[in-house]
Amino acid sequence: MKTIRSVFLVQRRAFSATNVNGFVKQYSTDASAFAQENVSQNSTSSTSSPITTEMESDSPITAYKKRIALGQLQRDDYQMTVVERLQSLYNKIDSYEPPSGTVNWISKTFGFGAKNVEDKPKGLYLHGHVGTGKTMLMDMFYQHCKVRRKQRVHFHKFMLDVHKRVHILKQLVPRQYNVRKTQSFDPIPPVAKEISNEAWLLCFDEFQVTDIADAVILKKLFTELFNCGVVVVATSNRPPDDLYKNGLQRGNFVPFIGELKKNCDVVSLNTGVDYRMNTLPAEGKIYFLTGDGKAEEKIDEIFQALIAEQEEQVIGSRVLDVLGRKVLLPETCGAILKTDFDFMCKQARGAIDYLEISKEFHTVILENIPKMTLFNKTEARRFITLVDTFYDNKVRLVCSAAAKPKDLFGAGDISQKNYDDNRNLMDDLGIQEKSDLAQSSIFTGEEELFAFERTVSRLTEMQTEEYWNLRSSVENSGS
Repeated sequence: MKTIRSVFLVQRRAFSATNVNGFVKQYSTDASAFAQENVSQNSTSSTSSPITTEMESDSPITAYKKRIALGQLQRDDYQMTVVERLQSLYNKIDSYEPPSGTVNWISKTFGFGAKNVEDKPKGLYLHGHVGTGKTMLMDMFYQHCKVRRKQRVHFHKFMLDVHKRVHILKQLVPRQYNVRKTQSFDPIPPVAKEISNEAWLLCFDEFQVTDIADAVILKKLFTELFNCGVVVVATSNRPPDDLYKNGLQRGNFVPFIGELKKNCDVVSLNTGVDYRMNTLPAEGKIYFLTGDGKAEEKIDEIFQALIAEQEEQVIGSRVLDVLGRKVLLPETCGAILKTDFDFMCKQARGAIDYLEISKEFHTVILENIPKMTLFNKTEARRFITLVDTFYDNKVRLVCSAAAKPKDLFGAGDISQKNYDDNRNLMDDLGIQEKSDLAQSSIFTGEEELFAFERTVSRLTEMQTEEYWNLRSSVENSGS
């Protein structure tokens, strides 16, 4: 087996944003158009796919059987059932293009053209426990699917992009149209139309809803996407009926579930096996317990080994521009960032910060991760988002922590500050402390407890040599 030292070999070149898959774009300030960055409308493969490249002529089921024959996968009857469903969809959308008769005001009023849109293939919503292979199977489907315009993206990243588009469109509209102030402008239809022009097939990893800002627009957004002929395939840890469970004002979100079920077949993959946990850790450890007394020394050794392989070996600070906001990173070297939990998770950070970091750095050393409870659920939520973003972009993570991944997060009690914040929010919303709405996940931390199961599984996989080698594979395929 290769040692972790061999995994530290990195490409001696700059890392550009084109190596990061996703929907976050750059826009021009010109009122006539949005200038998109690196939207692969005609691609038939994705550099984000973590699976081994098979022949393009393979179908999903052929590729799956090949990987079993090569010993890369174990045969799993539950997975085979899902592969067969993906194969069926693959056959239906071979060379798919949306119907020309998309729904407009005429078809809405008189019914003309609506039949074409309803004839589009139904997508798939694949849910199950962490580590059962949902993402791997979807990526296999995505890689071999011959739809000319397709996108595979983490759902959280997709929603960040939607909100960004909405914000920019609202700013541009007054300069483009003579809109009366008394008439409100709805940016969702044009945003959905723009997305549907870029991608006829959307594959979402980790479909989950935790933000009320997402919840309130999902039905409108996806109704428009479906009406434009977009086919959706998604993976999630939750069945549709459990999405945004106990969320604030969930009643406004529930209609979206019906729209999702109408346009996607729901398939369960619960094998009872977390395959990430079955992967052996890399020979060189990259996750250290702070209690053993040598964690800091070992982290420094790894940092120096990584620096030795950098073309630019000067350690210094770097400033990232995140949507016009300056983020100072005190200790960097080339494509390596050394930082700690307090800087990354205790300060006001969001998914967009972690995404920008993943574009600039292939390896992040994160020190002093504490044990977390509901007492510091805000930091826990940021840590969950950090791991999800780094995992999705194949960022290598070296950690020192107060406990093993499975012991990092527990229920505990909420802090007085969180309690006061909850009470203030409930007062603002007119929610009584002992009412049903007071049990929403935003107040109880239930969503964090659920999401941390995924975080534990991903942290475990991110320690393996196989995961570390993925970054090199992505870089090589992008060069």
